Amino acid sequence: MKNIIIIGGGLAGLITSLQLQRTGAHITLIERKQYPFHRVCGEYISNEVKPFLKKLEVDLDALQPATINQFLLSSPAGKTLRAPLDLGGFGISRYSLDNYLFQLAQKRGVEFILNTSVSDVKFNDDQFSVLLTDNRKITADLVIGAYGKRANLDRNLQRTFFQKRSPYLAVKYHIRTDFPRNLIALHNFNDGYAGISAIENDKYCFCYLTTRSNLKKHGTIAQMEKIVLQQNPYLKHIFNESDFLYEQPEVINEISFAPKSCLENHILMCGDAAGLITPLCGNGMAMAIHGAKIISDRVTHYLQGHYSRLQLEQAYSQQWKKQFNSRLQVGRLIQGLFGRPILSEATVTLLKQMPQAVHFLMKNTHGKAFE
Repeated sequence: MKNIIIIGGGLAGLITSLQLQRTGAHITLIERKQYPFHRVCGEYISNEVKPFLKKLEVDLDALQPATINQFLLSSPAGKTLRAPLDLGGFGISRYSLDNYLFQLAQKRGVEFILNTSVSDVKFNDDQFSVLLTDNRKITADLVIGAYGKRANLDRNLQRTFFQKRSPYLAVKYHIRTDFPRNLIALHNFNDGYAGISAIENDKYCFCYLTTRSNLKKHGTIAQMEKIVLQQNPYLKHIFNESDFLYEQPEVINEISFAPKSCLENHILMCGDAAGLITPLCGNGMAMAIHGAKIISDRVTHYLQGHYSRLQLEQAYSQQWKKQFNSRLQVGRLIQGLFGRPILSEATVTLLKQMPQAVHFLMKNTHGKAFE
């Protein structure tokens, strides 16, 4: 029996574990936290993933997600653009979804090591040696890295993107507010943008991306929100008229949108560890799920003897790049149009006059439905 270790228990890691458990391999997933827990995330998923999740016997209806089919974009001064979402999507908190997938994977036989991180991974003689932060050492035939945007393991692997500091940070709240349940909105402000959309239980995810320099200039998150974000009238309304459900927001620093490799020292990278699309595209969760399918399909061929290790690595890299490279590039291009007041105002005005351009951008940052 082959042993497979998955590092990271987010969407990419959990979905991969559910798929690979079906192959008969022994799957161990290592997660540094204990479920359930919150993650910084926009918590919107494109409907492109629904046929696949149904095939995997994931019961989304049990989680009562919000149905989302409309999009609103606002400039810092409050100009707006509205458009239908071609595929549509649904809103669900990571707190609920990840915990559901964790419990499902446990029931199906996946072994979990929780409250533990991986400090190093070595590859010798066609075997991996994985060192945990509690000094345990475990071996595996395959290692999949699904540990998110940034981790100390990236430093140990000397990944290129880790060498440069990223200027971005993200903040997430759950709120209750008066806002259409079928709408996802993206509101621009100086040096950033914020998204709001419905999730389960009449709650909303309110999440924004900005820069460390913006925070440093104003001292605290609260001051930055008051002085900068609330210059946008839509954001001012959210802050003044909403019930913020938790004492402190979730915050993550050093978010890098630089290109990454989906293969490092024979570790197969998946989800945000392989590449991160800009949050304004609203497609990170769908990409994590689709990436899990791609990696699981290729690994299954390997386990069945159809691939050597080299063929597995080549096939996965080629398929990952074919599926996601252009979407990541378009995402980086779109990000450059927002966060600066003058350019943001001009972009919203232009897109409002060119609905075909809005359709093009959505099409090129989202995928097609897959099984």
